[in-house]
Amino acid sequence: MNSWQMVRLVAGVFILGSLALGIPGSALFVSEWWLAFTAFVGVNLAQSALTRWCLMETIMRKLGFSAGN
Repeated sequence: MNSWQMVRLVAGVFILGSLALGIPGSALFVSEWWLAFTAFVGVNLAQSALTRWCLMETIMRKLGFSAGN
């Protein structure tokens, strides 16, 4: 897997997990404050699209994932 694919995978898992923990109708509901984490991930995705820099991708590359296309 390439670094950009891992970034999208991690972001998707974070968003789905935080929604499961933050939506009152969920069987895994803990607190609505988990929705703030969902917003944080969304803001970071938007920031990386605008600046063409993503901290998570930098971390993935240091872990050995290739940049890819």
